[in-house]
Amino acid sequence: MSTLAVRPAASATPVDGAAPPRLTDWDSTLAFRRDPYRFIGRHAVALGTEVFEARLMLRPTLCLTGARAARLFYDPGRFERAGAAPGALQATLFGRGGVQGMDGAAHRRRKALFVALTEPAAVDDLVAQVRQDWQAAWPRPGASAPFSLYDFAQPVLTHAVCAWAGVPLPAAELPLRTRQLVLLFDGAAGGLAAHLRARWARRRLEAWLTRGVEATRAGRPGFRPGSAAERIARHGDTGARPLPARVAAVELLNLLRPVVAVSVYLSLMGQALHVHRGARARLLQPLPDAAEREARRRAFVQEVRRHYPFFPAVAARVRDDFTWQGVAFRRGQRALLDLYGTCHDARAWADPWDFHPQRFEHDERPPPFALIPQGGGDAATHHRCPGEGIASRLMGLVLQMWLDDDGLGWHVVGEPPALRMDRLPALPLGGLIVEPVGRPAGALLA
Repeated sequence: MSTLAVRPAASATPVDGAAPPRLTDWDSTLAFRRDPYRFIGRHAVALGTEVFEARLMLRPTLCLTGARAARLFYDPGRFERAGAAPGALQATLFGRGGVQGMDGAAHRRRKALFVALTEPAAVDDLVAQVRQDWQAAWPRPGASAPFSLYDFAQPVLTHAVCAWAGVPLPAAELPLRTRQLVLLFDGAAGGLAAHLRARWARRRLEAWLTRGVEATRAGRPGFRPGSAAERIARHGDTGARPLPARVAAVELLNLLRPVVAVSVYLSLMGQALHVHRGARARLLQPLPDAAEREARRRAFVQEVRRHYPFFPAVAARVRDDFTWQGVAFRRGQRALLDLYGTCHDARAWADPWDFHPQRFEHDERPPPFALIPQGGGDAATHHRCPGEGIASRLMGLVLQMWLDDDGLGWHVVGEPPALRMDRLPALPLGGLIVEPVGRPAGALLA
């Protein structure tokens, strides 16, 4: 466990600001890996601060938490993303040359592509595809042994997002491409062997999609005409030359991977539906007003996203020297913003550790710097994930199928295990083991 004492700064800072509190451990990387979601928030509370410094991966790193700090972190005049993400994440989760590592006008131009690809009408088509594939894949009661909800969702989402995006995916390749896409977010921080597999998976996925980009540009059979994949293949940030084929493949993965990663949220949502009996009972109350019923379901989805862990932190670098809250920030310093802790910040949320969907029932637009499981600010201009709306819509779809649709119900086998908070991503052990039943899950859980 990292020591909470503070030591003086070892280097000069601007004269109008003090050095932030520092953890005394020579390096806190192992402590962070043991508790990645709670590391920043726990130390910030103990130190009574919104920002402190820790040595992570052998580099002094500023650690920020809370809605005020998030607003600061997403100020493009204060922080930049270029060169901030650790190389291990670039080689697995993000890829090199993608939108996550861009700043300024270049970032806005590239981000506009993703905003256009994820507009509501396009998301409607993806939701319809996922519904069709989920219904087709769901096992009949008595015809399947208990299975992991996490594992079940992954090939369904892989098939659906590739069909929606216009990426040809023969049935024989579905297991391979599913494993590779899952490794990008499930293996990147899973130990040396898993990390190496994730690196290899990215190389193979980029090679596969690069071939599709090149074929599309050459007029050979490639991505479906008019599809999202074709638009990425032909995209040029300034309207002139298209992106390098490998970078286009990276950006296409930035469309496919987050959809498959919704399998994490679906596993967590299943756990929430089973565990939080009061919230479940409210969700299942018969309501004559369809709008109120939908509002309760949307609120349940939002509370799952706020309450449960998804990604622990995001990285940036200080653009220029400045002082905030009396603390000096130095140009070039790496900074981490605590996503999970900010979603549980008592300064922004009442009873932040309680699962309480009612907090969202009458709030269509949650605070942009307090609810940040997939980044903060505005998706069009900040580094907030434009796939956030996709995640919410798909979670709402699956929740609706669980509660309402005959033949798509399930129950948990045994007691659901506690979350593995030392795992990235955090999950119930086994990804929540369920058994299909012949009625809607809502009928069984009432």
